[in-house]
Amino acid sequence: MKKSLSIISMSMLLAVFTVACGSNEESNAAENNAAANEESTEQENNASENENTEVENAANESNENAGNAEVEETPAEITVEHELGETVVPTNPENVVVFDYGVLDTLREIGVDPIAVPQGNIPEYLGEFEGEEYENAGTLFEPDFETIYGLEPDLIIISGRAAEAYDELSEIAPTIHVGVDTANYVESFQENSRLLGEIFGETELVETKLAEIDEAIATLHETATANEITGLFTLANEGELSAYGLGSRFGIIHDEFGIPAADENIEDSSHGQNVSFEYVLETNPDYLFVMDRGAAIGDDEFSAQETIENELIKQTTAYQEDNVVYVDPSFWYLAAGGLTSVAGMVEDVQEGLE
Repeated sequence: MKKSLSIISMSMLLAVFTVACGSNEESNAAENNAAANEESTEQENNASENENTEVENAANESNENAGNAEVEETPAEITVEHELGETVVPTNPENVVVFDYGVLDTLREIGVDPIAVPQGNIPEYLGEFEGEEYENAGTLFEPDFETIYGLEPDLIIISGRAAEAYDELSEIAPTIHVGVDTANYVESFQENSRLLGEIFGETELVETKLAEIDEAIATLHETATANEITGLFTLANEGELSAYGLGSRFGIIHDEFGIPAADENIEDSSHGQNVSFEYVLETNPDYLFVMDRGAAIGDDEFSAQETIENELIKQTTAYQEDNVVYVDPSFWYLAAGGLTSVAGMVEDVQEGLE
């Protein structure tokens, strides 16, 4: 009996021991699993953090590269070769003096505000620059050097009328000559516009406006060549006439706009060829284009219409078919080569043909 109790007691102790061991193993396993899970989670978090860091670094690097590219695309200065020399010009200059109304026209179109312009004979459509907020820089032919010097300009822009003052102006500030080559009008105008766009950081805007003008010229050229017509461009001044032909100051009407010249042998001169009213009748153009110089310079003593519409001119085909076209002197004479003025020149001729 005692032996049986002993066996039973030993069996119970063994069972308890086995249960305890099993419990400990389960506990250890649970702890190990928890530790493993914790380690896995930590590794995942670390991986996620590393991935985010890499993405962030890549983004920063991309932005930095973009910034560097932008800096490279916009240099602090550029070298401009022009008719009177070579000039190092700062980009995005703030204090700009302008001695060309065509340039003034373009600057206004691209949102650039100069500090001084010659205010003596500004075209009406640019009349805002006669305001007190703009300094009077003198005249197109005679700059006010003292005033300009006091303005401390970053850039001075001139054209043919102020060419003789180039050396003196260059001593005050970087000065460039931006004039239109009338023998190659459209290409010259485009080059000048793109140069201004580059200097003032508005290349895309300039290209957009040039594309619009190109389209208008193409339409005009198609209209001009659709029918067999001839044209003669004249300038009325103090009761007299000058005619302009191919390659001349106003030759764009033939060379680029496509109006066949009524006379292909007109003398190529900046002041045109003096002609009589008899000459106009003999030439007998289908279209007679007239520019009033008196209106351009504020001289109302002789109007172009009074000069042209006499008994001889009234016998021409142009007059009899109501094809005498008076063009805008602001666009053609005062502010040649501007984004607005060239578009206006195209419009003058297009409307005259319609």
